[in-house]
This record gives sequence, structure tokens and C-alpha cells, in this order.
Amino acid sequence: MFGAAPATAQQSASPNLLPPVEVDAPRKPPGPKPAMQRGVQTSRARPSQPAASQAPVAPAQANAQLVVSPTGIVTPAAHVANAITVVTAKDIATQQFRGVPDILATIPGLNVVRTGGPGGQSSVFTRGTNANHTKILIDGIEVGDVTSANGAFDFAHLLTSDIQQIEVLRGPQSGLYGSDAIGGVISVITRKGDGPARATASIETGSYQTFNQSAGVSGAQDNVNYAVNVAHLHAGDIPVTPQQLLPAGQKAIGDAYDNVTASSKFGIDLNEAWTLNSVVRVTDATLLFTGDGGFPSVPNAAQSTHVVHQLATREEAVWSLLDGRIKNYFAVNTVNNRTCDLAAGDPVAAVSTGEHIKYDWHAVTELAPHNNVIVGLEQQTDRLRTTGLTAENGNKAGFIELQTEFASRMFLVASLRNDVNDRFGGHGTYRIAPAVILPVTETKLKASYGTGFKAPTLSQLYQDFVAFNFFANPNLRPEESTGYDAGFEQPLFEDRVRFGTTYFHNSITNLINFNATFTSYANVGLATTEGTESFVTARLTDRISLRADYTFTRAIDATTGQQLLRRPKEKWSATAVWRPVDALTVSATVLRIGNWPDVSRDGMTTGLVAPGYTVVNLRGDYAVSDQVKLFGRIDNLFNRHTQNPTGFLAPGLGVFGGIRVASYGVE
Repeated sequence: MFGAAPATAQQSASPNLLPPVEVDAPRKPPGPKPAMQRGVQTSRARPSQPAASQAPVAPAQANAQLVVSPTGIVTPAAHVANAITVVTAKDIATQQFRGVPDILATIPGLNVVRTGGPGGQSSVFTRGTNANHTKILIDGIEVGDVTSANGAFDFAHLLTSDIQQIEVLRGPQSGLYGSDAIGGVISVITRKGDGPARATASIETGSYQTFNQSAGVSGAQDNVNYAVNVAHLHAGDIPVTPQQLLPAGQKAIGDAYDNVTASSKFGIDLNEAWTLNSVVRVTDATLLFTGDGGFPSVPNAAQSTHVVHQLATREEAVWSLLDGRIKNYFAVNTVNNRTCDLAAGDPVAAVSTGEHIKYDWHAVTELAPHNNVIVGLEQQTDRLRTTGLTAENGNKAGFIELQTEFASRMFLVASLRNDVNDRFGGHGTYRIAPAVILPVTETKLKASYGTGFKAPTLSQLYQDFVAFNFFANPNLRPEESTGYDAGFEQPLFEDRVRFGTTYFHNSITNLINFNATFTSYANVGLATTEGTESFVTARLTDRISLRADYTFTRAIDATTGQQLLRRPKEKWSATAVWRPVDALTVSATVLRIGNWPDVSRDGMTTGLVAPGYTVVNLRGDYAVSDQVKLFGRIDNLFNRHTQNPTGFLAPGLGVFGGIRVASYGVE
């Protein structure tokens, strides 16, 4: 709506996730390179893992994915009780995702709402909570937007070309991550250089004037690792405005979007005790779109412009003691968001700048094999600068977490945290999450219980909109929540088949909403969200795999008894991947979204029930050689005309194709 909130990041800038990027090409590279492919390297290029990541696991869990977000350190996903979904670099390449919103659309427990096509504002609702109730991390950097009214991160500008792994962690996580983590945490981890020097590039074109390119170089030698990537995404003439909303005789103008993102990740082992890591990410994006004006509101005849500049950095030093049994992480994080909005017919652009700087330290101590204690301290400052306003707020925090394991079958993570906000004072949160893998059946039973909170943003506290008779409320209190979940996972046939379900429940109080006269904000809301997340995966053969997910969500405004806006009760998706020959991979995805309550595009008509929809996407790629791969995709195969949210058309049928090249091991 019309900000910034304190938040945290416990993760390292450069975690060592051992699973290598798989290379499925028809033949090996020439010369000496086969012995130095990605994922095979010296100890300097990829340091050994903490003991927690090397624990022997039950047979059904032997190939478990490694994750960082549930505990802050590298841990097998099979050893955590959290409801978590992992998307790897191979998944991104196979499904040919270009933007993170496309990835999140099929994740259980999430609902993605995007105002049109690429570049349209993209919000994510986790387990029925608000869009600003999910913390977003990129390489340990909290990237919530200080310039937005509610502090929610806009996923529209987050490209995928440099991403190694995405972890979607669901349920209250404030016991470790502080403010914003009521619904969960989405952690993006970019590629870390390994192996010999490797250059990559790609180019893609297709419908809607699409023209995308990317290029990168990465590698590691001796005690240095590096990865640099540049990506450009362009789309034009994207139909977004429904014809029925336009005044008679006015033609719709398609949106146009341009995004250039550059990123770098460097690491150097100074000696056995000290390592330095650096992450820098810069995004410049421009969206030309059709705004609304007049009263009653109608789409404008001329386009408006939205320009975004984002800079995120983390500079980190790691000090290892006692042969790595104690690791200290010292870091400074900076995030700068600058937005420039020029409305149609307005000669003056509205410019807002948000700054976030945080100093953090945390130490990981191995008390005994597979038993770790993590303690940390943080200090951060948020600043907002816009026309007629400069506002600032600070936060200090300390936390402790215990991670234990017994007999490779019983696992427990417990965390306790206290935040002291310059504006609101102290706020304590906690979380406990046990899991057990039963012998014989290898059934995994898991549960968690935790509390969360979301601090008001600087905009909500201090930014007035006098022309609209709307004023900030400096007396707002943080939103608070308690939540729990419980579920199971069952492997069959040596883990070739796995299925499970999780029940979740959240109660949120002091929700920030408009007051009765719609002239300010107030803590007037009370909400309850509950539901189930179910999945099944199957490797039918070595060449055919399937996955299906189903989510049921009941999200209720407890003060009115009505379902919360833009939270569909039902969502399911299914993906099949087939490799008929080594060089060829084809896949298909079906996504079904059920009906949901909504409002009109101008917000004046309430009580709408938006119709559900089904979208089918096809993908395919063919490895010509170890250095060249051709790919193609079809989005929205049956050209379904959908609106999510109401008043904004999603793209129809789209056909795209391109080529990826690499000096070796093309993905």
C-alpha cells in the first residue's frame, strides 16, 4: 500500500552446499578437464563441511538435500523438522525459470500474486499470512524494501541466472530471524565458484518481444573462489489491462520491462584460521505500465514509468578456532533501494530512497559430534528518505540456538531471541522443532511451535499523504503471532517414492490495517490461518520422475469472519520430467489455483470472487555437446486468459527458445 521494518540475517554469505551442479551432457570435455569438473576440487576450493553436515543418515535419507535456512548452518534437510522446499540450480535450468515469482508459483503453501507479466509487482503470501510476513534473504542479506509502505519485498526484479539454490522455509521463524518472519523465510543462495575457470552464456528470444541474455565466469584456484554474473531480461508489449476496463475508443497499451542485474561472489582463505567473503548484487529495472487516474478510476491513456535501483552487499570475515569446532562470522550488510515513479501526465517524479545497514556476529560451536550451539548479536539501522520526510529507526538483537542429534534418528532445534527496538522496546520470540525418523519404516515425524512478530514500517509510522487525507500513526505496535505445525514423510522402495503431509496453524494479533475512517493505520486486525500441505514424489524409472503438491489454506479475518483477500483455499501442481535419451530432457507442469476473494482493480468494489484457473507449461532442452545446449519452452499452453489479481491480465500463450553455452559442462 503506502516503509521499512527491522529484520535480520544469520546465514553466511557463502555457505558450502556440497551437492554439485549436475552436468547431464552427452560427452565429457576434452583434455584434462574431466578430472576437474564442477563438484570435484581441492580442499581449498571447497572447504570441508561442519560436522553437522556429515552425519550418517538412515538409508532412506542418504541422498538428502543440504539446507542452511532452518538452522543457519549447513544441515541435511532430512534432519530438520521444518516444512521446507528446496529448488536447485538444476531445477531452474530444467524448468527454464527466468524470474523467481515463476519458481515460487508451484511451491506448496505459497500464493504468488503478480500485476501482469514480467516486472509487475509480485507479492508472496505464505500459509495465508500477509505479503510482508515473509523474510527474504539473498546470500544472508535481508532485502526487505524500506521504500515500500508495508516493507514487503517485490520479487518482480529478482532474476535466476546466478542462483544455486532457493530454500522456502514455512512457519514462524522469528526465534532465529527476528521481525518479518511470521509466515516463513525464503532464502536465495547464489552460485559459488568452484573447480577450474568456467565461462557461461545464454541467449533467448520469443513472444512478447522477449530478448534475454546472461553471461558469467566462475571458478576456484588455490585459496580463492570467484563467481561473476550479468543478466539482462527484456519483454515488451505485454497485454495487462483488460479491454472491458478501458473507456470507449481507448486502446490498451502493453507493458514493457527491462532488467539488468549484475552480481559477484568472492572468497579467499587467508590461512587456516581466516576466510574473507564478499557478495555484491546490483539491479536496475524499468517498467512502463498503464496506471489509473480520475474518479471513478479508469486506466490512463498514456503509460507511467517505474524505475528501481537496488544494491545489496555483504562483507564477511570468518574466524575458525580449535580445528573448526568454533567458527565466528563477522559481517556488515548494506541494502539500498531507490525507486522513481513518474505518473502519466505528471511532470515531477516521486523519488524514495531506503537504506538498511546491519552489523552482525554469530558463532557456531560444535559441543559434540552433531550437536551445535549458535549464538549471535546484531545491530541495524533503517532509513527512509522521500519528499518532505527523513525517518530512521534502529534495532539491537541477541539470539541463541541449540541443534542436537541422537543416533541419526532424533533431531531437535530450539532457538530463543530478544530484539530491542529503538521505537518499541524489547520483544522476545522463540521456536522449538523436533523430528524423529522411525526404524524399519523410515517414517519421519516432525513438528514445530514458535512465535513471530512484524514491526511497523517507517512509512506506517511517519509518512503522511496529506493530499489524500491519510496520515501515519507513530503509536503503532508490532504485529504478533503464534504458530505450530505437525506432519510426516514416508519413503518407499528405497526412497524412489516419498509422500507426506503437514498441518499448520497460525494466530496473528495486532494486525496493522486502516482505521475505521480510512485516514490512518491502527492495530485493529486479528487473523487465523490453517491448512495442510501434501506432496508425493516418484522416480518411476531412472529417466522419468514425477512430483505433485496440494495445499489447502483457510485464512480468516477473525474480526469479520471473512476469508482474507487473495488467499485461495486450494492450490495444486504436478510436474513430470522425462529424459528419453541422455541429451534430451522434456517436462510438463500443471498449476491449478482455486477461487479466491478479491477487490476490483481500483479497490472500490469489494466482495468479488475471482475465478480459479489452470495453466499448463511445457519445457525441453537438448545437449548438442558438452559446450552447447538448445532449449525451448511454451508458457500457458492453452492460452488461458487469467487475472491474478483482478484487473490485471496474466500473459497468454508464449513460445520461447534459445541456446546456452559453456566452456565445459553446459547445464
